[in-house]
Amino acid sequence: MATVLLVRHGRTTANATGLLAGRTAGVALDAVGRQQAARTADRIAAVPLAAVVSSPLERCRQTSRALLERQPGTPETRIERAITECDYGDWQGRKLADLAKEPLWRTVQANPSAVVFPGGESMQGMQSRAVAAIRRIDAEVEAAHGPNAVWVAVSHGDVIKSVLADALGMHLDLFQRIAVGPASVSIVRYGEHRPEVVASNTESGDLAWLAAAPAPSGDAAVGGGAGHGDGATPDTQTGTDRA
Repeated sequence: MATVLLVRHGRTTANATGLLAGRTAGVALDAVGRQQAARTADRIAAVPLAAVVSSPLERCRQTSRALLERQPGTPETRIERAITECDYGDWQGRKLADLAKEPLWRTVQANPSAVVFPGGESMQGMQSRAVAAIRRIDAEVEAAHGPNAVWVAVSHGDVIKSVLADALGMHLDLFQRIAVGPASVSIVRYGEHRPEVVASNTESGDLAWLAAAPAPSGDAAVGGGAGHGDGATPDTQTGTDRA
């Protein structure tokens, strides 16, 4: 089975000032975000990527370009609207501190599957479109490049959290338990029997093992297995998350 690296964009000017950027045009990485993207690009550089797929928003495209600059080859590139940011509707562009006073905020925290943002989309709809796109592209990459293929999807905090929740078999109402920090890397494989979440929200650590790892069988190793064989295990640091 192929392996997908779910990469969140680096920190933006909106993240740094506590604004919910949503789909606002022109929101770019700040200096910290550019450094984060470069760091993530360095982590992935040793892994020959089959494809880099990006949300259409500028902050994701910037992060994608940083990844591509460190790739020795020329991965397929594409823009995928189905992994774009949630449409927060009337919430877009407002301060998170003010949104936290809204009655809907409690529902976002405790019962996101019931949330429809005023003038925007539902969180359930966001998850459905994103999961369908990731699974579809993953199958396409594997068909084109084989079971050892590794590809990257560059997207947004809530979108990646919803994809991870699906892979973990979690109800969307539990997805706020997942953290996805800026420029973090999460790793998922979609197997014959079930998805496998190899790592979540990693912010450091060597990923070169992905280039040498044999194609996984898809069966869970009883007892946990032997790992990657070279001591390079996925890092599972947690971080903060703001969409």
